[in-house]
Amino acid sequence: MSGPASKKQRTMPQFELLYWPTMPGRGEFIRLPLEATGVAYNDVCNEQKSGMGQLSKLIDSSSTSDSDGNPVAFAPPVLRVTGAGKDGTSLVIHQTPAILAYLAPQIGMVPEDDAGAAAYVAQIALTALDLNNETHDTHHPVGVSLYYEDQKDEALKKAKDFRENRIPKFFSYFERVLKGNEKDGKGQYLVGDKLTYADTTVWQVLDGLYFAFPKEIAAREKEYPLLIGSFYPKFKQEKGIKDYLASDRRLPYSMGIFRHYPELDR
Repeated sequence: MSGPASKKQRTMPQFELLYWPTMPGRGEFIRLPLEATGVAYNDVCNEQKSGMGQLSKLIDSSSTSDSDGNPVAFAPPVLRVTGAGKDGTSLVIHQTPAILAYLAPQIGMVPEDDAGAAAYVAQIALTALDLNNETHDTHHPVGVSLYYEDQKDEALKKAKDFRENRIPKFFSYFERVLKGNEKDGKGQYLVGDKLTYADTTVWQVLDGLYFAFPKEIAAREKEYPLLIGSFYPKFKQEKGIKDYLASDRRLPYSMGIFRHYPELDR
């Protein structure tokens, strides 16, 4: 089945993503569905000089609401939707799962008129986001406010357990989902026969793990032929995704969730 439409001209966007600049982070879980479907959006903090100022106001610890009456946002990613709020104001949503649940039906990244399939997409994406959080904890197992060097001994223990126990647990689940959907998905889609935000979310975590734990993931490639051998490379050929991954909009991994410390790898 053909993939989503190609990227539309990036003008007059309805959707604005606000996330820390220069890193993919959790913002990438929002960028990928938008890029896959060719829906125009602004990546505010990477495209506008005032971007960080706008984000800072939205997550200000002394704030109780924004100028449009939206509840205060806790942390990015934040999605701002022009004209979708009360009386034509902007709607502001934060928390990755909440943004995806709102965005996906509007841009065709969840099955239509099938509540069960929509729930399947959500549960797979949430599972991938759990793995995303556990990945972060491998390099910050004690406290997010501490430097990696201050918790390196604990990180070595955490990463060993993560590689030996948690990665296989999650990968086995995704492999079985792909196997169960093989008739429709052909090893390319997790739910049904077209791209959903379950696919974009799982792929992003897998790609990040390739960066953070390259030896570990390479050593496990034969264990998960559908997930790593089929799903992972085929996703990169999706129309919209292929162009995005080759563009400068796709930000490199650095010091965000996915960090490569050789001593934590196999």
